[in-house]
Amino acid sequence: MNPNPIAFKIGPISIRWYGLLIASSILIGIFLTTREVEKEGIDLDQFFNVLLLAIPGGLIGARLFYVIFRWDYYSANPMEAIMIWKGGLAIHGAIIGGLAVGYAMTRHYGLPFIKLTDIVAPSFILGQAIGRWGNFFNQEAYGYPTDLPWAMYIAGAYRHPTFLYESLWNLLIFFLLLHLRRRRDLHTGDIFLTYIGGYSLGRFFIEGFRTDSLMFGPYRTAQLVSAITVIAVFLYRFWWQPRHRQDNPKEENN
Repeated sequence: MNPNPIAFKIGPISIRWYGLLIASSILIGIFLTTREVEKEGIDLDQFFNVLLLAIPGGLIGARLFYVIFRWDYYSANPMEAIMIWKGGLAIHGAIIGGLAVGYAMTRHYGLPFIKLTDIVAPSFILGQAIGRWGNFFNQEAYGYPTDLPWAMYIAGAYRHPTFLYESLWNLLIFFLLLHLRRRRDLHTGDIFLTYIGGYSLGRFFIEGFRTDSLMFGPYRTAQLVSAITVIAVFLYRFWWQPRHRQDNPKEENN
């Protein structure tokens, strides 16, 4: 299976599936969050101003994270560091970059940062599910050879379609978050904690099948970050939070 990474051309300009799917996931995410933002009584114009910088902040963070852990290659090919249309965005970097810029912007406008993370969490994970198919068209982020019946023929062998595994896992987390959103016994931040904890748990195991992992010494970077995240979420949710939060669920928290 050799999919064409180029979706279509407009004159001399090639529109690649990877960029098209990333852009589509961003637009879908904005659409999904708008109604929830209005429902919570948050100023929509201010929210869009936050997104205006948080989205590029996430993209820059995703690329920087990837380039840093592939510095042996990009130091010799510096011009390729900006060629994101060829692939190479690290989700953990996107989360860090987007949250850092988002936090600064919400502080500027006086918006409830943690409540907003709950609102955007389902859009985050759905965007990740969609974006993984960009890896399919670029023929990257695949796994080791296998004879399992759902293996895909990639790079000369039948392999674990790890981009498919992660896309399906992310969809599962997406529907879980939508279910949790309807509950009234949650506290502010619980949906976002479920997002980063659930995603990281799945990513830890799926990463073990991949052949192109970013490495930190002898360790797979994504597994290391995922393990730390899962442990941190567990300790915060079940040890620190019960000892410090108020009794009222859905409390306001900036």
